[in-house]
Amino acid sequence: MIQRIVEKDIKAKLFKGKVILLMGPRQVGKTTLLKMLDKGNHSFLRINADEIEDSLLFENISAKKLRQAFGKAKLIIVDEAQRIPDIGLKLKIISDELKDIQVIATGSSSFDLANKVNEPLTGRKWEYMLYPVSFNEMVSHHGLLTEKKMLNHRLVYGYYPDVVTSTGEEKEILKLLTDSYLYKDILIWNKINKTDKIVKLLQSLAFQVGHQVSYNEIGKKIGLDSHTVESYIDLLEKSFVIFRLGTFSRNLRNELTKTRKIYFYDNGIRNAVISNYNPIELRDDIGALWENFLMSERMKHTAYNRIFCNRFFWRNKNQQEIDYIEEREGKLFAFEFKWNKTARVKFPASFMDTYKKTETAVITPANFDDFIAGS
Repeated sequence: MIQRIVEKDIKAKLFKGKVILLMGPRQVGKTTLLKMLDKGNHSFLRINADEIEDSLLFENISAKKLRQAFGKAKLIIVDEAQRIPDIGLKLKIISDELKDIQVIATGSSSFDLANKVNEPLTGRKWEYMLYPVSFNEMVSHHGLLTEKKMLNHRLVYGYYPDVVTSTGEEKEILKLLTDSYLYKDILIWNKINKTDKIVKLLQSLAFQVGHQVSYNEIGKKIGLDSHTVESYIDLLEKSFVIFRLGTFSRNLRNELTKTRKIYFYDNGIRNAVISNYNPIELRDDIGALWENFLMSERMKHTAYNRIFCNRFFWRNKNQQEIDYIEEREGKLFAFEFKWNKTARVKFPASFMDTYKKTETAVITPANFDDFIAGS
């Protein structure tokens, strides 16, 4: 059993008078994580809102009706809570009226669950994100040396729990994930029937990891207008398939301000979308794989360790670029990502002269563990 970092944080918040929300992609282990809580001394009830019979429990609810439904259970897990209409108001009733009960609601699509709970649950919730398994979690599981030896494998197959724990079956599992779960929330909630367009969009994004993305250019390639492309990307981001990185701009006239990069939450999903599982030695996209890996792992690390920061990349009209910029506690940190351990990098003088106190670092396979595990 791989110990998840957020488990101890969730346990520390139990029965403190607030609803706990656990967000994250499908199949990253939310249900498995919460089953671990069942090993405590609390009577436990799991409600799966993907099941119609379970979701009906929340129709025309009252505190009395819920008390009867919950019975003696004190710890209530509501899986895929975004499927329940007005879930925020219903969680508020439990929080306000059934104070001896702890509710944990999970959601695999932030566009529905988060939007429906934020206002009703203001001041009444703790919110956590669960990602695919992280580098740091695997280091805790079997040691730094072992996990570093797995780097090439992780760059290709990623960190979904079933992938990590099923050696030799990675391709089959990733195909199942992309075929059965990747588009589920998007198709359910937005009644999109152009699945082939979503697939083509993801394939186009996969080939552009690490590069600026133009909605207009992608639209021309796959037969959609730029507004539809943008709306689909927004849905894919809110269902935790991809995430966007905006540009940093403060002072320079020639800094680009409206471009963006797009990354996948998991390298394995990115490679599954384009059906490319070739080993690192045979690939010409190692730079994209390396950049996506570092971006997703850094996101996991900052989220799990409550490192609050703003994220950007930087580019100017002269085609000068910095892969990643982090702004935290009023300071700037600039990073370049290079697969070649001996790569020599000079950060653009126009950036360094303007933002003089910026700290810089080049992240390679020789020092990457400091970047995704350090401050």
